[in-house]
Amino acid sequence: MKKATLLFIVIVTSLSYVTGNNNKANTQKHTIYCGIAFYNLENLFDTIHDAGKHDEEFLPNGSYHWNTLKYTHKQANMSKVLSELCTERLKVGAAFIGLSEIENSRVLDDLINQPALKARGYKYLHIEGPDARGVDCAALYNPQLFKPTGCKLIPPTGYYEATGYGTRGFLLIEGNMLGERMHFIVNHWPSRRANSYSREFVGRLVRKIVDSIQVKEPDAKIIIMGDLNDDPDNKSVANALGAKLSEKKITSKQDLYNPWGITLRKNGEGTLLYDNMWNLFDQIIFTANFLGSNRSDFKFFKNEIYKPEYITTKYGRYKGSPKRTTGGGVWQDGYSDHFPTQIYLVKEIIR
Repeated sequence: MKKATLLFIVIVTSLSYVTGNNNKANTQKHTIYCGIAFYNLENLFDTIHDAGKHDEEFLPNGSYHWNTLKYTHKQANMSKVLSELCTERLKVGAAFIGLSEIENSRVLDDLINQPALKARGYKYLHIEGPDARGVDCAALYNPQLFKPTGCKLIPPTGYYEATGYGTRGFLLIEGNMLGERMHFIVNHWPSRRANSYSREFVGRLVRKIVDSIQVKEPDAKIIIMGDLNDDPDNKSVANALGAKLSEKKITSKQDLYNPWGITLRKNGEGTLLYDNMWNLFDQIIFTANFLGSNRSDFKFFKNEIYKPEYITTKYGRYKGSPKRTTGGGVWQDGYSDHFPTQIYLVKEIIR
């Protein structure tokens, strides 16, 4: 009983909540929000060469003329945005943030020690991957809200044989979000320089990971996030992964639901601008058991693109697009070529 009481105190003091009487004596309903986010940090490289990696562009004598000044500014810029994710509803910010384009654990150590993030006490999960340039996926988490129980990098089995070149693996993280078990798969799919087949192949691999989890845990709550390098209605996402764009098409709690199709096609919003057209590559997709009105466990509440004015380009041809670190070969002291995305989960507790 003491343990349950302590957990409840942690919940209501750590997260935004609303209370109200439900016409029963001495009971209250507490509404709890939880924030989940993803951000492509666009080449978060340090200035040191990693053996076996093609990181020469981001060395002091490389094409980006990457140096300590640029690196420290990049770290400060990234930490500012990350610290603000999900703070519209939650003072503590996001409980879990998936990341892509991370060079190594050194840049993550520097990132969580930036003042904006250190105050929140974020920790990270990362496994060095095989990417030729050295960019990996990783995750930040608030240990007060999320307790990881497992982390592994799943290789893209068969991808090299099918395409003739390698790609990044899938970071699978398991843990408890305020006592509720969840699985996260953090992705960075092959770029648009590769053909659609490459991303369709990867989409099927991720679907297999989801299926394997659901065989062991039929009620597993799974969140897939990442830079997929395709839009929600492209074949790799809608067909190969099987993420459905409409709740009306959901037939099982094990289905995958993708709320971002409406954001892009109906609302005209995206996370990156290319050739004067918006794309929405940065998606957070989840199993259908996050849907529904029964909020006794976490349910999906809202999804949105985070794009405050200061991380957008203010003038010229690319006005309104993400303000990049470097554009046209010129260092802009910007942020990323992607906007971050975020979702809110909600649950209600009656005590």
